[in-house]
Amino acid sequence: MHDSKRNMDVHHSLSGNRHVVHERADHSRVVVDGHGRGYVQRSYSYRGTTYVSRSYYYGGGYGRAYYGNYYYGGAYLNPYYPAAYWAPAYYGWAYNPWVSPISYGWGWGGSPWYGYYGGWYNPFPVYASASFWLTDYLISQSLQAAYAARAANAAAVSNAAPLTDDVKQQIADEVKRQIALENSEAKTGTPDAASSSIQRDLTDGTAHVFVAGTDLDVVDAAGNECALSQGDAIQLSGQNAPDAATVNLSVLASKGGKECPKGDTVAVSVQDLQEMQNHMRQTIDQGMQDLQKKQGKGGLPAAPASAQAAPTQSAIAANAPPPPPESEVVATLNQESKEADQAEKEASADIGAPVGEPPTVALGQSPDQVIAALGQPKSIMDLGAKKIYVYKDAKVTFRDGKVADIQ
Repeated sequence: MHDSKRNMDVHHSLSGNRHVVHERADHSRVVVDGHGRGYVQRSYSYRGTTYVSRSYYYGGGYGRAYYGNYYYGGAYLNPYYPAAYWAPAYYGWAYNPWVSPISYGWGWGGSPWYGYYGGWYNPFPVYASASFWLTDYLISQSLQAAYAARAANAAAVSNAAPLTDDVKQQIADEVKRQIALENSEAKTGTPDAASSSIQRDLTDGTAHVFVAGTDLDVVDAAGNECALSQGDAIQLSGQNAPDAATVNLSVLASKGGKECPKGDTVAVSVQDLQEMQNHMRQTIDQGMQDLQKKQGKGGLPAAPASAQAAPTQSAIAANAPPPPPESEVVATLNQESKEADQAEKEASADIGAPVGEPPTVALGQSPDQVIAALGQPKSIMDLGAKKIYVYKDAKVTFRDGKVADIQ
């Protein structure tokens, strides 16, 4: 639902959760997920360049992160920029193989989330390098968040495509790429948007794997809606069209039910894909901090002395305005949640009210005529000569630029 009066979007996902986005008059953005989780985003300028800071409140924890503000694929993207950088020796220790594989006890045995997803995910038995340890850190953090955010009536995982060791190996390869990227950024301390954003993954001709960081409804090649949830793995393969607004990815692992099955091809917007990359990079950074504290303990090898220095704050973080207090962010998220409740009540009351002539879509119409009648589609499946525009209550298929089918 889009509330034009409030400039607010409210989406109830197939997973049963609500996602609220409010673009406010002061150009700030508030995003609220279920259970009081979300963030407040504000822009600021440093040396003539616009950046973005987000104040997060998730699971009772309060934090801040920083992003670029970059136009690509017909929309502004916010690629993640680290708040601090480690010494080169620490990135090298995290990137390269350890002297010998080690075992590590995570201590999840009695955790409800691990019992819930136990048949779907298990950690590596041993770790040959930090990238494998960070992979299990990334997946476990995603699944803990998924468990906390799941709908109260969510069924147990069934008919699922588990996270296999092969898929986890591909995630570990991606983790190594992100470590190398951050090490490269650390040399200047000021990331290049084109190199550090999703644009690199879309144009380097390399297969990339993403781990979903939020619940997301997508559309498959047949035009059917299906769900992705936190922890699911999807793969981007090969070169993609420059400035594409949506890209096709293959599902590698999902949790069954209403979720997209393994092997399905789904369309994901570039903005959502950017947020997936952000989720990976932010969680890897958290894991790097945790790993640095735990190195030399619990079976983990000790990092060399040159790798144990504290990280250095980035100029982007150092020159950001002070964050709002936690109490203010919590109050804002709660207020936005109430506003969304009210917006939905008003929309429900408007159903059945007299309206003008209904929009008409007919065979032979052009994409522009369909958009004029129905507005912008939720997603577009681009299959060459055949394109499918997906709306909330309809699917319009074009062949050679003309409407060929309406469902």
